[in-house]
Amino acid sequence: MDANKKPCYNIVLVRPEIPQNTGTIGRLCVCTDAALHLIKPLGFLLDEAHLRRAGLDYWPYLNLSIYEDWDDFLTKNNPSLDHMVFCSTKTTKSLYDFTFQEGDWLIFGNEGHGLPPPFYERYRERLFTLPMPGEHARSHNLANSVSIALYEALRQTRFSK
Repeated sequence: MDANKKPCYNIVLVRPEIPQNTGTIGRLCVCTDAALHLIKPLGFLLDEAHLRRAGLDYWPYLNLSIYEDWDDFLTKNNPSLDHMVFCSTKTTKSLYDFTFQEGDWLIFGNEGHGLPPPFYERYRERLFTLPMPGEHARSHNLANSVSIALYEALRQTRFSK
């Protein structure tokens, strides 16, 4: 990817655990011109076969950044809170009510625990959920959630023009 080209969106995974999900999300990012940001600790090695298999031959084209922790991410990117969207099942505000702008940061917790507990208080005004009308719904798969959210952002900013 051209180092001077800004991604249309930034996908941030906080402490991801499942390599197949991260590989699928990496492939999604390449296909949509989005950047992928991974916040350690990771539940896998970046050279893990499952990660590479899910990302297929797209992985070399991925705009990927890795951070030691959340503070490292904030320091290196200094994202505006107005452009940060925290996706979670622990809110009632629908993601479809958010107005996206290119360059926004879509932030997701991990598969087992979601976002770190302090995020729910610190960023409560920036928490949005994907509606799940199913009677037995608990949560979507992480890769599916990222896909839904990213394509809603693209629909609003690129596909509706």
